[in-house]
Amino acid sequence: MGLLEFSKLPINTLVGADWKTFKGVTEGRIVDKGYKQKYYLTKSVCRLLSLLQSFEDRKYKKLLADKKIENDPVFILGHWRSGTTFVHNVFSCDKQFGYNTTYQTVFPNLMLFGQSFFKKQTSLLMPDKRPTDNMELKVDLPQEEEFALSNMIPYSFYNFWFFPKYWQEYSKKYLLFEDITPKELEAFKSVFERLIKVSLWNTKGSRFLSKNPPHTGRIPQLLEMFPNAKFIYLMRNPYTVFESTRSFFTNTIQPLKLEDFSNQEIQDNIVKTYRDLYFKYEKDKNLIPEGNLIEVKFEDFEKNALEMTKNIYESLSIPGFENARPAIEAYLDTKKGYKKNQYKYEEETVRIVENNWDFALKDWGYEL
Repeated sequence: MGLLEFSKLPINTLVGADWKTFKGVTEGRIVDKGYKQKYYLTKSVCRLLSLLQSFEDRKYKKLLADKKIENDPVFILGHWRSGTTFVHNVFSCDKQFGYNTTYQTVFPNLMLFGQSFFKKQTSLLMPDKRPTDNMELKVDLPQEEEFALSNMIPYSFYNFWFFPKYWQEYSKKYLLFEDITPKELEAFKSVFERLIKVSLWNTKGSRFLSKNPPHTGRIPQLLEMFPNAKFIYLMRNPYTVFESTRSFFTNTIQPLKLEDFSNQEIQDNIVKTYRDLYFKYEKDKNLIPEGNLIEVKFEDFEKNALEMTKNIYESLSIPGFENARPAIEAYLDTKKGYKKNQYKYEEETVRIVENNWDFALKDWGYEL
């Protein structure tokens, strides 16, 4: 058990941002009363750690800046709480894959310089389990990269964790990339490329394995960067996704936000974001070359993860399954008996999902 409880964090995750990103995220925003102490403490720690940025930049320029990304990544897509974490953990057993780590999500600017020291401190403070479910949480385990990107660049959808009143503005700009400027997009691509290079160096992988729900809305841009990328799209029962996302977002936003935002507002934004992301994916998925996309129901994957993983490797022409098989089987053996959160669908949940997400129920064959 870590020394800090996630729900009682005295700072938020912007402590790991570089100073330019911190200023970009907070510029023009009003911190509400009751959050100012958290804001100023976060700002102070961020400013102090940012003094080390020049060392990190020099090492990156020397070690990785000119290196090419040899293999196009594998992207695990899907709405939050669609099973992306489990699939990510299974595939990351294959040593060919490099990935963003939990430590890297908070301190992406202290990877090449100072990681050994700061990772040890992070490990002591961090809880052993994710605050919203029973999944294991350790500094070197795979994690989604949007948290890291939000500390490397001001153009991340996850700015909404800090300033949720601007949720839909961030969604249009940085989730769906509809209102993003050309300058912002080029900066995003450059920073994402840097993150991939550092991740591969850190985990000694040869192909980047991405698990990042926001990428579900960025397929055209990802293909511009990586024309032969592979995509795994996860579908899951919308009733479960709604209950789980509401719990995840409500619990996660509390220690991170810097302004007041009600649970009802969180729920309303979840409903809209799901719709927007669903239809954006449906619109863009035909851009993916034939043979580079597979759509999987998480319930099917969960029933027989090993065979489903093998099928995904074969369908996407990803080599190396047999080499990775023993490690995947060993990981799956550790998950036997794992207790997931149980959801009992209340009448309100059924009403909200069927009134707003009925298209997913019908298109994916889930019973009303």
